[in-house]
Amino acid sequence: MRVGNGFDIHSFEAGTQITLGGVIIPFSRGIRAHSDGDVLVHALIDGILGAINAGDIGKHFPDDDEKYKGVNSLHLLTHVKTLMSSAEFSLVNMDATIILEKPKLISYLDQMKRNIASVLGCSTDILSIKATTSERIGFVGRQEGIACLCSVLVDKIQ
Repeated sequence: MRVGNGFDIHSFEAGTQITLGGVIIPFSRGIRAHSDGDVLVHALIDGILGAINAGDIGKHFPDDDEKYKGVNSLHLLTHVKTLMSSAEFSLVNMDATIILEKPKLISYLDQMKRNIASVLGCSTDILSIKATTSERIGFVGRQEGIACLCSVLVDKIQ
């Protein structure tokens, strides 16, 4: 078994929605990013890539490559799933924490799990997604951005 950790952070910009776990969530701001800025999926991708010793998200999907401009991060996760399978690993579990002050995410978490499970071909039972605030401390607390931490456990396919 191997453990991988991922982290992603983005600032907010003018907009009307954010995307997390492939779910479009109405909000008074957008996420400044080259892709769709889905910090949950980006942190998951980095966690998986780390666990299988395959570099990081920037190595596979550079932010100066126009083909990734505005891309749906779930499409990137599809590629990472292929890399994980090719390395003969499968996901055992994922635990992610999204850090933001607003909006509240409780009503979106189950759909995020379903979206990720659909791409990875796994059960939602092995996916834990939580949301917390930073208690109004720092850039997240000032509602200037969003962050996500993600840990994954993978196992060699027998």
